[in-house]
Amino acid sequence: MKWFARPSRLRAAGMLGMNERNIGYIGEYNPRRNYPLVDNKLLTKQAAEQRGIPVPALYGVIRYQHEVNAVLDVLAGREGFVIKPAQGSGGKGILVVVGRRGDRFIKSSGREIHAADVCRHVSNILAGLHSLGGRNDCAMIEALIDFDPVLGSYSHEGVPDIRVIAFKGVPVMAMMRCATHASDGKANLHQGAVGVGIDIGSGRSVRAVQNDILIDAHPDTGACFADLVIPHWERVLDLAASCVEMTGLGYLGADVVLDRECGPMLLELNARPGLAIQVANQTGLRNRLTLAAAIAARAKGHDERIALARAQFGEAG
Repeated sequence: MKWFARPSRLRAAGMLGMNERNIGYIGEYNPRRNYPLVDNKLLTKQAAEQRGIPVPALYGVIRYQHEVNAVLDVLAGREGFVIKPAQGSGGKGILVVVGRRGDRFIKSSGREIHAADVCRHVSNILAGLHSLGGRNDCAMIEALIDFDPVLGSYSHEGVPDIRVIAFKGVPVMAMMRCATHASDGKANLHQGAVGVGIDIGSGRSVRAVQNDILIDAHPDTGACFADLVIPHWERVLDLAASCVEMTGLGYLGADVVLDRECGPMLLELNARPGLAIQVANQTGLRNRLTLAAAIAARAKGHDERIALARAQFGEAG
């Protein structure tokens, strides 16, 4: 289905529009008092750790401009790390370093930067350059994900992540976002990353889209998306569904990464998940959300909600 189809055809396919999402789901099921927990990645990480949900290790937090140079002390002896704004969105302001060469840091793209560049980046984060509403922020320094080698050929110069939309504790739709050269190593579909629709039942890819065009293989690595199966799929769904209870938000997007040693880890949450996941799956959210509400009403617990979702939304279902 083309993204720019007639409205009547999109409705018939169950495509959820932005107004319906904002009013019928975000506005209805996401109390605004709970937004700070999701909009602030540091608070999300702390809440997840309290519940035993795996997250990337936190090396340090820089909160004030007079602490900027201290970031070099935090990074001493560390080959790889990620620096991100706690209140950033859309992948903005994330600096990924994969190695060092002398006194220089090597980005995932292979470009080398100096210590002064790292300090300047942290200073810009604190000033709110990358944050929601331009508010003053803090800089988080996290461990670099050593992502599962099974997914290695499906991303270029960046870590692939899995977005799962959950409603009332029921996983509804999923996609993997694969970084490309065009997206500068970021898993951002609007910048040219690939969105791969994932079957809720099995964790297998169902189709892949780049810039709203269906593709069969990764544009940089040549890896065939038809062969993709997400490891630890049940744990991915379990993690995403658990975040609904953790946040008190009925409708959310959970971004999960697969670490080589630790398996699925929560990267961040989104109280206003975008709708491009429908394009990646070539199917609409509306009907699935209606069915998810029915599943949540009759399921006796967390595990049953996930089992029913896999049976209902899986391609074999």
